[in-house]
Amino acid sequence: MITYSLSLTELAQSDLKDAEFFYEKQDENLGIYFRDSIITDLDALLFYAGVHEIYFGYYRMLAKRFPFSIYYDVEESHVIIHAILDSRSDPQTHESRLV
Repeated sequence: MITYSLSLTELAQSDLKDAEFFYEKQDENLGIYFRDSIITDLDALLFYAGVHEIYFGYYRMLAKRFPFSIYYDVEESHVIIHAILDSRSDPQTHESRLV
């Protein structure tokens, strides 16, 4: 069994912060719940890296509780998160960001 390490690019970190801020404005503590949910998804990714379908040149995992797509790449035993994007947005937005 491969043990993976994980990192987020600066853009992915920005995606996470922006989404957390958006949800926090909707309801108190919802942003914190969003962040915790995404972190749980990322923890699970350490076990399932590389099994997802490829979109726009990256693996795409769908978040469990929120409508977000997590785009990542695997380099040897390291998972790199490139984007955490709202799945409700136009797919061309995802494509232009990732390609």
